[in-house]
Amino acid sequence: MKEELKSMYDNRVWDLVELPERSKRVGCKWIFKTKRDSNGNIERYMARLVARGYTQKDGIDYKETFSPVSKKDSLRIVMALQGEFEMSMMGELNFFLGLQIKQCQEGIYISQSKYTKELLKKFGIEEGRTVSTLMATNVKIDKDEKGKSVDESKYRGMIGSLLYLTASRPDILHVVCLCARFQSNPKESHMSVVKRIFRYLKGTIQYGLFYPKNENFSLKGYRDSDYAGNIDDRKSTSGSCQFLGDCLVSWFLKKQNCVSLLTAEAEYISTAFCCTQLLWMKQTLADYKCSFESVPIFCDNISAINIAQNLVHHNRTKHMEIRHHFLRDCVSKRKIEISFVPSQDQLADIFTKPLSSETFASIRARLGIMHIE
Repeated sequence: MKEELKSMYDNRVWDLVELPERSKRVGCKWIFKTKRDSNGNIERYMARLVARGYTQKDGIDYKETFSPVSKKDSLRIVMALQGEFEMSMMGELNFFLGLQIKQCQEGIYISQSKYTKELLKKFGIEEGRTVSTLMATNVKIDKDEKGKSVDESKYRGMIGSLLYLTASRPDILHVVCLCARFQSNPKESHMSVVKRIFRYLKGTIQYGLFYPKNENFSLKGYRDSDYAGNIDDRKSTSGSCQFLGDCLVSWFLKKQNCVSLLTAEAEYISTAFCCTQLLWMKQTLADYKCSFESVPIFCDNISAINIAQNLVHHNRTKHMEIRHHFLRDCVSKRKIEISFVPSQDQLADIFTKPLSSETFASIRARLGIMHIE
């Protein structure tokens, strides 16, 4: 507590002023926290002074965030920051916001195995068999209005916990987001799918994202859509992932806002979403002196590619919203290049539909999700 107060005084966190008229004072209180490492051992004790009524959750420890990780560039940045701020040297980063980080000569491995074990214990799914996939290929989920209701609080807690886990486990994103659509009135059929996710995690606890060390900084994206995949409203789902070299750096899944009348339309809209993300990444990377002329998007639908490349008006697509047609403009200006990829090589499939165990395992490995000792 003394160290916290001293830090506040040294950094002049506040100025004493007269309380304005008709204003109410807000009290403060101390929050105590025991910080543990990735193995659960006590690392240090922390104290924070916060406004009363505020509950502090796991937030960013800036001293730990800016600590060097034995690289010249990182050390140079930290030395510059130390000239402006009071900082501590915490050593190599290995545990941050629930993420376990392992650095080796081959690259960096990020996982949430400790968090996964805690979830399995919390929701009582430590026992029982494991499964190799998240959902059977012939299963379709709907509102199931006639089904038996389950505890909403427990269901929402499970979904919220799984959503945080997608930070290092994009392989579960599709099914987790699918189940999240039924949080307002979950049924037993939905709960059974959620429990299957946990059984899958039980068999893949040590899996995480591996970022190999290489000098390949090519930018590329994969996209896919599940045409009219939502049984309740017949809307399609767009899935996309972006790579910087061999490293998966961005992924997302989003249900489209309108009902697509054609498969090509759903695929075209999905490609436009991917294009938006790639253009943002391209602009951001320019600040780091990384330039890209024409960024490829890999698409497995010939019709969507033709719509994007052909500037002639298409009567079958005249109902599509204008905002999606910026993709054509990007292609014509050679900012984006759309390339065909066979369906078996479409990595974004894992974000839009259930897959067989062989296909699922293959795509999971190619995304860099693996188990490293």
